[in-house]
Amino acid sequence: MNRITQKMQEDKKLLSIYFTAGYPNRHDTVEIIQTLEANGVDMIEIGLPFSDPLADGPTIQESSTSALKNGMTTAVLFEQLKDIRKTVTVPLIVMGYFNPMLQYGVEAFCQECHAIGIDGIIMPDLPLDVYQDEYEAIFKKYGLLNIFLITPQTSDERIRQIDAASEGFIYMVSSASVTGSKSGFGQEQEDYFKRIASLDLENPQIVGFGIKDAESFGQATQFAKGAIIGSAFIKHLTANGVAGIHHFIRNVRPL
Repeated sequence: MNRITQKMQEDKKLLSIYFTAGYPNRHDTVEIIQTLEANGVDMIEIGLPFSDPLADGPTIQESSTSALKNGMTTAVLFEQLKDIRKTVTVPLIVMGYFNPMLQYGVEAFCQECHAIGIDGIIMPDLPLDVYQDEYEAIFKKYGLLNIFLITPQTSDERIRQIDAASEGFIYMVSSASVTGSKSGFGQEQEDYFKRIASLDLENPQIVGFGIKDAESFGQATQFAKGAIIGSAFIKHLTANGVAGIHHFIRNVRPL
């Protein structure tokens, strides 16, 4: 069974952390992953930096730009991660944009992910129909779950289509804006969370965008299985380095 699927069966609210590979420094990637797991994070999204990350806010864009300047590439990331399963057991997801994957070669990319022990991929700009028509067989061949995103603007009909095509979980974007642009949740987001919960979907939902601390994590997970933190974590990492990860995680989910 895929590690993501196994993780979704655990009887607790899940904390997933996103960070940009190769940031703050090119060789920080593995240490960040190991430190996150050591501090109780349930799932880790490894951001593959891209020059034009349309869905990302300024914090993640800046980290992506810095990582590219540091020399981070798809090939470098795969080389860094080649032994990651010797020390890390939590689900690992590569999140990025389709262009670098296409440049590397979709099957070669998936084959490398499988060899490393990556469990899933998130490509916000890979449409559902294109994925199903052209790439689903390749993903399945290498045991990779493709994680789809929904937003408050996604219709119930489309959400059910995504649910039917999904395995693992659905990435539930809390707002229609870019990452890192909102703090906390208002009535509009709460109504959205309730609407999705009422659909009684087959796949659990993990909420992303706008989560930064224990309060927002609690709000996000009231109606969902878990939450993803990206921009707030990267800001903390920028200010405090890898040594500050413990403090950040305890601020979100105290022991």
